[in-house]
Formats: sequence, structure tokens, C-alpha cells
Amino acid sequence: MPIHIIRQDITKMRVDAIVNPSNPFLEPTGGTGLAIHKAAGPELLDRCRKLGGCAMGSAKITPAFNLPCKYVIHTAGPDWYRKGDTEALLASCYRSCIETAKQKGCESLAFPLISSGAYGYPKERVLKIATDTISDCLTDSDMTVYLLVYDKKSYELSEKLFFGIESYIDDNYTERYLSRLADTALPRKRGAYEQADYSRVPSDEFMSAHLAGMPCEPVVCASKCAPTVSLDDFIKLDESFADKLVKLIDAKGLSDVECYKKANVSKQTWHKLMTDKHYRPNKKTAISFAVALELSLEETQKLLASVGFILSDSNLFDVIIKYCLENEIYDVFEIDSALFKYDQETLFSKA
Repeated sequence: MPIHIIRQDITKMRVDAIVNPSNPFLEPTGGTGLAIHKAAGPELLDRCRKLGGCAMGSAKITPAFNLPCKYVIHTAGPDWYRKGDTEALLASCYRSCIETAKQKGCESLAFPLISSGAYGYPKERVLKIATDTISDCLTDSDMTVYLLVYDKKSYELSEKLFFGIESYIDDNYTERYLSRLADTALPRKRGAYEQADYSRVPSDEFMSAHLAGMPCEPVVCASKCAPTVSLDDFIKLDESFADKLVKLIDAKGLSDVECYKKANVSKQTWHKLMTDKHYRPNKKTAISFAVALELSLEETQKLLASVGFILSDSNLFDVIIKYCLENEIYDVFEIDSALFKYDQETLFSKA
């Protein structure tokens, strides 16, 4: 049941079905709907006119015609400014589309942020409703779902999360990083990092080569709550990551399915972990499990270190993860939305 948040043109998605945000008359309105009809060709509108409309919150399906997908699922989203329970209607749009896709045997489905365009729904609110609803609908399904945000600049985080991360970056990333750069006397162009151009920050490997020998800063967990699980009892050098993970899952009182779905990890990755004792997950997968288990920053560092990784101060991706852990943000989709906003890879990984 992996859910991806990506920046892509929905008309280019090679999936089983894409969702067209429409209206009760199934006529093209708004940028996304117009783009879908233009790419599909006039046959799509002709077919829509034969469907007899679509009640708000429900869905209808048609062939995709000239689009690279198989089907287009049309749904009538609510207007943010209208009276009534618009959130329930918006959730119903996502639920109806998924049920329609299941009936057609679809294994992959791409959504836009429904009602976030002409109908004025705040994008961060749509994303929250979408991820919650999709997660509930796919509990017993392995369908892959994509949430598409075509224009990253128009996507907004909640003010609390955005300004919290901005402040954290200023306090823990920019000053510390520039200070270390000055101390190591690395050759660089004058003023190259003066404006904190995060897109040009070197990789962990690059920084490790130049910061070798520098004293490591102690990892401090900002949470005032005592950890409920001591990783020292679980981290053993001769154990596989899977063995450590299973012990932690049991200690947290979760089922295996609850854990890997909360981590937004695919069933295939989970199976690989459980069947191949020599398999080592990549960094993003290990972080996803730490988030699902609601580990503190200190605990997460220990779990990552057991498979050869660490969250550093020299990488923007790592700094955002550290902020979320220190502030006990354990919703993987909220974390992904923050990573997306800063043009970083999201947590979901197939390995």
C-alpha cells in the first residue's frame, strides 16, 4: 500500500488509472481537468456526456483513449466555500475512486489534489484528507497510489510546520554548516554558500571525506518523555535488521502489518526483510520504520547506526528528519510533505 507524493504531470503517468477532478456534469473545468481532456482527445468528453453526470463525492470511469493509462476515473469534488460537510465529501471522492479502481482490477492509481484548484480547498488540508482516506481504504490492498502536485511552488505546508523547519534549519543547519566549512578550509567559490542555497549542499559522502577527524556532536533527544523502549536491549551486532525490527515491533505493541503500513513500506520490501537475513535496508527505509515505531532522535540514530547510517548536520534531508523526530512528528506523509516542499526525496523507497 505505498503512497508516493510526487511532482509530475498527471497526463504523463503510466499507471492503470488516473483521477480527473471534475464536477457533477463531468465537464472539464480547471487546469487539471482541461489538461486531461486535451491529452485524451475529444472522445473522452463524448463518453463523459453519456454517463448521466456524477453525484458529488462519487466516481465514474471511462477508457483513457489517448492517455498512457488504461482508465480515467472522474470524481466531482466539493467547493471549499459551500455550506455543508465538505471534508466528508472530499474524503468520499478519494474513497469512491479507490473502490472504482479496485473493481477494475487496477494495481496503480494517480490522484491530483482534488478540489485544490478552482474550488479553493487548501492544499495542505487536501493532502491530509487524501492520505488518511487512502490509508484506510488500502488496509488490505497492495495498490500503489500516487499523489501528484504539479507545481511545487503552489504547494504550502501548514504555517506551524513550515516556520518550525525554517527556524530549525537556521539554528542547526546554516550556521553550523558554514562554520564547519570555514574550519575545514575547503576550496570553494567566494560566496557560494552565503545565501544558504540548499540545492547546492554536498552529499554526505563528500562531507564525510572532508570532515574526517572532527569530533562528533552528542545526539540529544528533545522529547521530555522517557523512552519506553531501550534500544540497547535490541541492538546486537550479530543480529539482522529484521531481528531487531521484530523485537521493536513487539515491544511497541504493533502488528507487523500495522508497522509496515504505518511506515509506508511496500509489502514486497517487508517480505524481503523477513526472508533474507542478510538483507540490509537503505537509509530511507530504516528511517521510515523508526518513524512508524515513534522512536526518539537518539533511538533513531542508534537504529540507523546498527546498519551503517546516521543522520548528519551536513545534509538538508537529514536535518528535516531530525526536526520531525525532535518534535515528535510521526506521520510519514506529513514528513514527506515537508521533504517535498524543500525539494528532497520523500521517504518511500522500494529497497
